[in-house]
Amino acid sequence: MHIVSLHRFPVKAMGGEDLDAVRVDGRGLAYDRAFAVLDRDGMFAAGKRGSRWRPHEAIFGFSATVRDDAVVVARGDAAWAAGSSGLDAELSAATGESMRVAAETPGETDFFDAKPVSIVGTATLDWCREELGADADPRRLRVNVVVETDEPFVEETWIGSRMGLGDVALDVVKRNTRCRVIDQAQNGVAERTRWLKPLGDRRDGCVAVYATVATPGTLAVGDPVAPLTA
Repeated sequence: MHIVSLHRFPVKAMGGEDLDAVRVDGRGLAYDRAFAVLDRDGMFAAGKRGSRWRPHEAIFGFSATVRDDAVVVARGDAAWAAGSSGLDAELSAATGESMRVAAETPGETDFFDAKPVSIVGTATLDWCREELGADADPRRLRVNVVVETDEPFVEETWIGSRMGLGDVALDVVKRNTRCRVIDQAQNGVAERTRWLKPLGDRRDGCVAVYATVATPGTLAVGDPVAPLTA
């Protein structure tokens, strides 16, 4: 097994970026979910509704990248620094509500939905296409790591184990329960698909797994993936 693609989302819920390599520390991938868009009530702007989120799908029209150790947000030909008043004004106009981009505060706030690193196997995506009739584009899942695999959902057998990805060690801890966002046009995917309902019927709505960082290092496309503990 090996890593076939890496993905980072510097601003939560916005489009992200594809990477050839990325530094990983105890928090997760460097700059991943480092910022989030908050509404006037301090709720995360997202494509779903919940205890921490409110649906503001206009946010999907923005994407974020890291340039020279700074997070930059773009829409079309326009770009702004994350946290700037100009970006806040643009987001407020796009959503019709007062919005601001906030940075995560180490040790105080956490912008991850569950755990810091998410992983999915290519065989799992192939199974979803063939068995569920969804396009199963990995961009819909907003995962960090896509691994070349031969067995559908083999990544779920890693739960409770430590996995080596290059020189990084990750503790795989739980399945990832999906939400309506995977059906929506977002993160560079222009069309909707019907994935969530059949996934709920066949797989309890779960695809991909979450992990925490045991040993920091650098991940790179092509790095081998193998268990370190049973």
